[in-house]
Amino acid sequence: MLIALRRRAAGALCARQLSAAAAELTRNIGISAHIDSGKTTLTERILYYTGRIGAIHDVRGKDGVGAKMDSMDLEREKGITIQSAATHCTWGANHVNIIDTPGHVDFTIEVERALRVLDGGVLVLCGVSGVQSQSLTVDRQMKRYDVPRVAFVNKLDRAGADPDRVVAQVREQMALNACAVQLPVGLEAAHEGVIDLVRMKRLTFAGDRGEDVVEDDVPAASADLAEERRAALVEAVADVDDDVAEAYLEGLEVDGDALAAGIRRATMARDFVPVFMGSAFKNKGVQPLLDGVVAYLPSPPEREGVVALDLEDDETPVPIACDADAPLLCLAFKLEESRFGQLTYVRIYQGTLRKGATIVNARTRAKTKVPRLVRMHSDDMEDIDAASAGDVVAMFGVDCASMDSFAGEPKKGAKEAPRKLAMASMYVPRPVISIAVAPKKGAAPNVIDAFGNALQRFAREDPTLRVHVDAESKQTILSGMGELHLDVYVERMKREYKVDVDAGMPSVNYREAISKRADFEYLHKKQTGGSGQYAKVVGYVEPLEDDFDGDEPFEFVNECVGTNVPSEYIPSVEKGARDAIAKGNLIGFPVEGMRVVLQDGAAHAVDSSDMAFRAAGQAAVRGAIDRAKASVLEPLMALEVTVPAEFQGDIMGAINQRRGIITHSEISADGSHAVINAEVPLANLFGYSTDVRSATQGKGEFTMEYVRHANVLPDIQAELVKEHQEKRAAGTAQR
Repeated sequence: MLIALRRRAAGALCARQLSAAAAELTRNIGISAHIDSGKTTLTERILYYTGRIGAIHDVRGKDGVGAKMDSMDLEREKGITIQSAATHCTWGANHVNIIDTPGHVDFTIEVERALRVLDGGVLVLCGVSGVQSQSLTVDRQMKRYDVPRVAFVNKLDRAGADPDRVVAQVREQMALNACAVQLPVGLEAAHEGVIDLVRMKRLTFAGDRGEDVVEDDVPAASADLAEERRAALVEAVADVDDDVAEAYLEGLEVDGDALAAGIRRATMARDFVPVFMGSAFKNKGVQPLLDGVVAYLPSPPEREGVVALDLEDDETPVPIACDADAPLLCLAFKLEESRFGQLTYVRIYQGTLRKGATIVNARTRAKTKVPRLVRMHSDDMEDIDAASAGDVVAMFGVDCASMDSFAGEPKKGAKEAPRKLAMASMYVPRPVISIAVAPKKGAAPNVIDAFGNALQRFAREDPTLRVHVDAESKQTILSGMGELHLDVYVERMKREYKVDVDAGMPSVNYREAISKRADFEYLHKKQTGGSGQYAKVVGYVEPLEDDFDGDEPFEFVNECVGTNVPSEYIPSVEKGARDAIAKGNLIGFPVEGMRVVLQDGAAHAVDSSDMAFRAAGQAAVRGAIDRAKASVLEPLMALEVTVPAEFQGDIMGAINQRRGIITHSEISADGSHAVINAEVPLANLFGYSTDVRSATQGKGEFTMEYVRHANVLPDIQAELVKEHQEKRAAGTAQR
């Protein structure tokens, strides 16, 4: 039976109609994956099949146009996504908001903030390479925010494609209850389509761009394998869904509707991951994936566990409902500077956001009118008058920071004031690499001003980009997630602000740590006429446990009994301790992984003050760190290198020379390439991209991701300490 299913929507819904779309028919999804897995290509096909764009363009922009979602020139030149981009489309009666995210680990904050506000995710996996390093990172991010997801095994047209191996890796390496809901019809050059295991139909894709979905019966040659795979799917769903389990145990036939309902329940409960198949580049499998997004991922009202924080009740979690008539609550999750001013992307959790309405920033309590409200389509904008709970839109002219929450202005004459609520923020990884930046010598004053404006803007937009001025060298230091991350911002300063930048050699963000307990007893006493300073503190410092949370690398504990140290001075002692750990004694980097315990002390009725106890805390802790056998920690990176198999030995030898430890090495099923995983100190990875290209005739590629800080070798620590002392001596001599 031949059924031509033209699923392309005409795109006729105007922005006003979209803003009024029912929340139940809305899907907010993010498309995430390892770099070069085909996310942007997949998004391009989705936009084409839903009628949002009239033609398909190449990701690298070889035709002079480029993929719709890669609107930045740098993205089209490099063939990678640097900034996440939002768009929307309609599929049947459903309104789908999509955020296409970068795959490179240096831009992982874009994935982080997208998953923070979305209701579902599409995890794209390469049919050849399978689960890769950034695939695991994305999986951790989805789990961090409890995001239900479907998976899409892409590139099944490539040589060496093995979707069964990929699904097995998802189950083993990600510990997910994943199972294929489709069976590919042919692989590599013979890939034609898929068999839908839920409805037991074969789907092939006809037309110049695969726009015609042709549905027919499962061919006899594939019937036995399809029945076997469907039985495995039913069993996997029965493990996590009671209704399907009941039918399965009673030996009843589980029809397509019952199985689809079970998959939907289990997916929304994050107990199951349905895996789809296809090749986005060859225009195969995209429409069934869209059907799966609508069928299995939750709408905003169905998303479980959405809570706000009550700012008047110690940030107690408060459940919120996706209700357009409730008081407004929305979250600004991404900022961009545009030709019209600051563009703020917001997710509306409850209530209705209207153009011209007054909103209140939960952090600053500042009131602002919304002068313009838009719906984004990559870098294009469509003006709208209002958007309701469950939607993702953008607004202009609202000054705020990333992750600020907004509420509506309280209604006049209301009997009681509404709760002051805010949405929780997101996890922000800390930067691991720094460079010194400055405008080129002789730059005009307007160029210097543009340099400062660029840094200020970029730091506001990207929480993983940090800017500070070094107290000793007076240099402007730019810190980020990797060499590519910093290179992109240096290039953007040149392109967008016409500022040529001198960038110093990258430096590593080391840390310092103590390895044993050390007691302290310190008396701070000064008398210079008039009121003096007096403060005594007694206690000890000790290392935190090995598994301490890297986001909280310092802990202060007050064990004082009585009033020897008045309670109003306890915070001052903690501030002094934090001052002491801001710069370690060995090489001047922060000290972390340490607990400071205050046990006793003494105060003077006249001479004690906040300043005195802060000075005492700082000096006491700094001295204790010296006695606690401090050491230097360096960032370790998880390195994954993919190279032709004949170069495996050379690459492994080069990693060993860089003080790396090989953790895993694997040859692909067809023997064509090798994947090598290792942990390598960041300090030894500068310039590694050039070495990989040289050693593999330009055929190798790699990714790296921060893992943890670990102790450096004693001889390297001695060199770092010596270098730091020489710099301090040189700085003192200059002064």
